[in-house]
Order: sequence, then C-alpha cells, then structure tokens
Amino acid sequence: MNDKLRGYAMFAAVSALLLVVAPLALPGFRLDELAKYLCFAIAALGIGLAWGQGGMLTLGQGVFFGLGGYAMGMYLKLHDAGGDLPDFMVWSGVEELPALWAPFRNPVIALAAVVVLPVTVAALLGALVFRQRVRGAYFAILSQALAAAFVILLVGQQGLTGGTNGLTNFYDFFGFELEAESTQRGLYFVTAVVLGVLYLLARQLVKSRFGRLLIAVRDGEDRVRFLGYNPATVKTITFAISAGMAGLAGALFVPVAGIISPSLLGVVPSLELVVAVAIGGRYALAGAILGAIVMNYGKTAFSEEWAGGWLYLQGALFIGVMTLAPKGAIGVYQQIKDAVARRRSVPAPHQEKSPASLKEEVPA
Repeated sequence: MNDKLRGYAMFAAVSALLLVVAPLALPGFRLDELAKYLCFAIAALGIGLAWGQGGMLTLGQGVFFGLGGYAMGMYLKLHDAGGDLPDFMVWSGVEELPALWAPFRNPVIALAAVVVLPVTVAALLGALVFRQRVRGAYFAILSQALAAAFVILLVGQQGLTGGTNGLTNFYDFFGFELEAESTQRGLYFVTAVVLGVLYLLARQLVKSRFGRLLIAVRDGEDRVRFLGYNPATVKTITFAISAGMAGLAGALFVPVAGIISPSLLGVVPSLELVVAVAIGGRYALAGAILGAIVMNYGKTAFSEEWAGGWLYLQGALFIGVMTLAPKGAIGVYQQIKDAVARRRSVPAPHQEKSPASLKEEVPA
C-alpha cells in the first residue's frame, strides 16, 4: 500500500472511530468532554499550519479563539434575552444595550463574525508585523502580549463582556435546548465533521503551490524573497487562516461547554495549545490534532487524580519532547517506520556453507 492510500485509510479509520465508535461507547458526559477536545484540536490545527508549516510561533491563539467564542456567545445571550438586555448587564446596572452588541441580534451577522473578526484582526496584525520582518522569538512575544492585553480588556469591561465570569448560562441554540442530550450529541457530530473538513482543506493547502511556498518561507525566508516572492504576504495569509480556524473553534466551544470566559483565552491556555502541537508533532497536521486530543484527555484524567500535578507533568512532557523528540509523536512514528523499511530492504547476509554441506554437493 502506497503512502497516499495509507493516508486515506488512516483518515477513514479515525473518522469511523470519532463518528461511530465514540458515540456508541462513551457515556454522555465523556462524549461532551471529547467534543471540547475536538474544539481545541481545531485551534491546534491552525497552530500546526502557522507554526509547523510556516515557522510562525504564535503564542496568542487564545485571542482569536476568544473573538469567535464571544461572537457566538453574544448572539446566544441576546437570543435568550429576547433581544433585551442580557442578565449580566442587568446585574451590572447597564440600562441600554451597547452599540457593540446590537449587530449580534442577527444570527447571520453573528455567524459571519465568528470567522471574519479573527481573520481581520490577524490580517491587520500580520500586515503590520511581517512587513517589518518581525519573526522568531520577537513575533512569539508580540502575540503573547496581545493575548495578555486581550484578557485585561475583557476583565475590565464587566458591563460589556461579563468580566471575569465571561458569558454563560445559555439555554437555546438555534431552536434546540442546549441541556438536552440530543442537542449535545448533535453538537459533537458537528464539531467532529468540521474538524475533518478543515483538516482536509489544510492538507490540500499544504500540498498546493502555495503550501510549498509556505514551507520554503519557513526554511529560508530570505532566499524566497530573493526569488521574487513576498514572504510577508504568504505569512499574513497563513496567519489569517490559522486565526479563522481558532475563531471557529471558539464558536463551537461555546455551545459545547456552555461558557466563554477570559480564563480560557489568556497566555496559559495559548501556551497549552502550543505544547499540545509540539507533543503531537508540529510538522504534521495530524500531529497537531493528535497532540491536542491526547494532551487535553491527559489533563482531564490526571487532574481527576492529582489536580496540582498536571502542570509539572505538562512541563516535563514539553521539555522531553523538545529535547528528545523535536518532531513529536508523529516524528517518532515516522522514524520507527523508516527504520523498519530500511531493515526490510537490506538483503540477508550470505550464509557460508559448512564443510559437510560442501562435501554432499561434490559429485561422486
């Protein structure tokens, strides 16, 4: 079986596992947990595209996750309130709906904003930063500072954003009761399908001419510039696509988890996504997804037994991966596969015949 057919078979197997086996085998609570992991996997896929394929270490992906999540949450709060003031605004003493919230009464505008807002912010930031040839650690620090500033802004606007509590207590999702088991199961299927579609699109993008140019920018930005291409444009487009994925992940997370708050969007959650991508394998899109699912599952399972110990294990995992397996789990798998293939391709050593066997071969 060649690599292309093997890839199709692996995708079909994983799809069957997520869409058939998991809903039948897992109880409702665990299926809801898996849906959250898949939301994080969508955001991690964007990081894998920007960092693994484009060399842009983004430590502020929580900003775009939050923009998409708050856009969805604002619509749901207004829908639950019947177009009046949401409950937290009433508690905060707000008397009139802020102008920023008014467009989100329309579901079409809200759904469009889920992707348009993160893409626009990322495109503007990329156009300003990449044209100045800011890259490497400087870009990582800048994106991290953006995440910190975003959280401070959200926390400081209690009457506008819900402050530290964020947006919660959603009851209806486009005509479906959110607390119903059937609604949550349907949201799981939607999230899994969206993840699969985005993975296929990202994979096709990487294999396209643009994808080859993106990898060339990662490996030698100056050489690409000397060949007549503009690396800033390539990086800005990729960064905007990555932000759009994070925004969509945040929008799906809101009805799945029932909350969107600053604690999910700051520096630490953004770093956790980067660590997950590194553990899975940043040079492979599938590795980014695998790392996000495995690490979030490990976080849940380990925290249930030892709540305070997860951070130590997470740090040890990141250090171990970066020092012993910089290409992550997918890289280790590839090394093992290549070693097995080389062993099979080496011919067996010549077996020297014993004197007894030579004597038998001499004609009488």
